Amino acid sequence: MKDIIDILKSVGAIITDSHFVGTSGRHMPAYINKDAITCHPEYASKVGKLFAEKFKYKNIEIVAAPAVAGIPFSQWTAYHLGKINKKEILSIFTEKTPEDDQILKRGYDTLVKGRRILVVEDLTTTGGSVKKVIESVRKAEGKVVAACVMVNRDPKLVNSKSIGAPFSSLGVFKVPSYEEKDCPLCKNGVPINTKVGHGKKFLEEHKNYPR
Repeated sequence: MKDIIDILKSVGAIITDSHFVGTSGRHMPAYINKDAITCHPEYASKVGKLFAEKFKYKNIEIVAAPAVAGIPFSQWTAYHLGKINKKEILSIFTEKTPEDDQILKRGYDTLVKGRRILVVEDLTTTGGSVKKVIESVRKAEGKVVAACVMVNRDPKLVNSKSIGAPFSSLGVFKVPSYEEKDCPLCKNGVPINTKVGHGKKFLEEHKNYPR
């Protein structure tokens, strides 16, 4: 089976040599467009199978992920874990609140109580979403066995210590990221990409940013 970076490259998900803004608001010179994967069920399934193979001996009972982009990976991971271990594995997701938290709704909090949970996510720059999912699972008395992302862009910043749980990734694609005030791309006048990532939203919120 191809590794995760090969899968991403095969669907054109890795984009370089531009000026991107990520979900966290940090700026970066390269971007992994997860939407290029999720619109292809076959490839999303392959990613889920990589997650499942990695945790097949951990007696996982439920796979959790943050909505919206994490949902297909949660479902495919649960599906393949179920096939491997010959038992049903549940798939759930957290939802974002206006306060930017990730909470369990739809009765999912009652499902996780006392069960072994694997948290999965597509990408991470700061690890914020993963930590919020873990917090919600623990609040509902679920046991977080591990957290794993498809690609970790900054292993020095995001790791088991910073996440607060056993943490790993399917692959590493190192991309430096910057606060706007420290961004060399901003300082050099490189236009922000508004087609991929959160550049369009950033410009809408920063009316005085140079165009």
